[in-house]
Amino acid sequence: MAFKVIKPGLLALLQDLGRHGHQSIGLTTGGPMDEIAFRWGNALLDNDSNSAQIEITFGMLTLEAQAATSIAITGADLDATLNDKSLTPWQTYAIKKGDVLAFHQPVWGLRAYLAVKGGFLCEPTLGSVATVVREKIGGLTGKGDKLQKGDVLAYQTCHEHQQRSVPRLAIPHYGNKEIPVILGYQYQSFSALDRANFFSSDYVVSSHSDRMGYRLEGKAIHSELNGIISEGIAYGAIQIPKDGQPIVLLQDRQTIGGYPKIGCVTRVGGGILAQQKPGDRIQFTPITVDQAERERHLQMARLAQWR
Repeated sequence: MAFKVIKPGLLALLQDLGRHGHQSIGLTTGGPMDEIAFRWGNALLDNDSNSAQIEITFGMLTLEAQAATSIAITGADLDATLNDKSLTPWQTYAIKKGDVLAFHQPVWGLRAYLAVKGGFLCEPTLGSVATVVREKIGGLTGKGDKLQKGDVLAYQTCHEHQQRSVPRLAIPHYGNKEIPVILGYQYQSFSALDRANFFSSDYVVSSHSDRMGYRLEGKAIHSELNGIISEGIAYGAIQIPKDGQPIVLLQDRQTIGGYPKIGCVTRVGGGILAQQKPGDRIQFTPITVDQAERERHLQMARLAQWR
């Protein structure tokens, strides 16, 4: 009643919606880099929205099913195959004992999500199975380990399968390079020229990007603030360090930081950003809090209607 890991791939992690309420002791939330894709995976299978899934970065993961179940694949197209037959993401598939499920390399996007009927069964650590490698917490062992060859990912056997797919209009467009940004309260500390440069320039995703934050390379901008007292870091905060190259802080971000912040990427925008590979180009676009809330409400309404 499990998937056995045959090949672990570059980075495959057990995730739920995150470990909340512990930032005061320095623990970050973790959770899926593309929350919308994660939520759709559970919705397709009528799972609880917090049911554990596998987040697969780049691919190269191979699993063998030990029992029948239903799965859903969402997020990036990592050229997935079932017994060497191609699979299309954003829909469900029936799995039989002995089936081999493999994720190869990205066709588009970077991170795919594998959900199983009822969710993967794993003992939570501080209320969550979210894997944070840097903090050595969560995951299959509770110690923040990524999946390894020979790991066994338990699930409940299921012989009933319902073929379902996500409506086309609800699937994020990962080719959209415009990342929405809510202006931050330190925005005024950047000159008019630097603000214009920030929103009119292309930025390239650095090879040093990870689940903690996306480092970007492009037109340098600078704040008039020489430094600030360290403060709590919100999801999506765009820090501007001394070299002027933006860093977008994401799921595994540190809990406090002392660099000026020009704004904050929205949850939807953060999900799109997390699907960009090193070398991809993006551009920031300003939006209001009202616009961000409407965007979020639309996404959640589509999920609620589905259920």
